[in-house]
Amino acid sequence: MFTFNIIAVILAAVASFILGFLFHGPIAGKLWMKLANIHPTGKEKFSDMIHQMAWNLIVNIVTAFVMAGTFWLVFSSPIMGPAIWYKGAILGGWLWLGFLVPSSSIEVIWMGRSFKLWLFETVCSLITMVVMGIVLVIW
Repeated sequence: MFTFNIIAVILAAVASFILGFLFHGPIAGKLWMKLANIHPTGKEKFSDMIHQMAWNLIVNIVTAFVMAGTFWLVFSSPIMGPAIWYKGAILGGWLWLGFLVPSSSIEVIWMGRSFKLWLFETVCSLITMVVMGIVLVIW
């Protein structure tokens, strides 16, 4: 049976935050900036981003908290069986497919957002949701 663990929620949120930093920075930052039509001036300061980063971390905590609650419900069922890391990954992927993909696709369908940028962000979200699912189950 899955038990709710606030430390796991915080760790899952931090893991998501770190992955987001890596995808939008060292790993694929140049691609992301190109897709998002961002042109750095060189005058950007880390201190100017602290407010946005704090909100990003809060959103990640909320996401991890809701995922943990969902996992608690799902893994309470005898049909699901024990909470194992790959089941956390699969459930994270299902939550991504059922909620993040449809809700974010509205930006492409109705708001004219770049499909390539949406695809980039969607793949990043898939990876972070899967990792969050694993962290929540193994912790």
